[in-house]
Amino acid sequence: MSVETMKPKNKNRVIITNIILITIVIALAVIPLIVQKNAEFAGADSQAEQAITELNGNYQAWFSPIWEPPSGEIESLLFALQAAVGAGVLGYGLGYLRGRKKKEEPVNNDLHR
Repeated sequence: MSVETMKPKNKNRVIITNIILITIVIALAVIPLIVQKNAEFAGADSQAEQAITELNGNYQAWFSPIWEPPSGEIESLLFALQAAVGAGVLGYGLGYLRGRKKKEEPVNNDLHR
């Protein structure tokens, strides 16, 4: 059922719920930046490297990457692209499953009559 075909009461409830969820997502992104103003928001890789160096200063890496991005911006771009592709695949899968379920519903209703 799309939002356009819903009753006005349910449509308003869906809109309010979406606004609340969007507000929560924005708050989760902004609050850490406000609370920890001078914190370094480094990635897990650099934090792990720092922890290993603190534990054992003589540690030698046994593997090196085949290719390293030329800059941190390119690395961030590739990470964001990877996340976007993953979100697209997940969204497509969920949409496909919802469409398949919606297509099967009239058949199930006909069986119960």
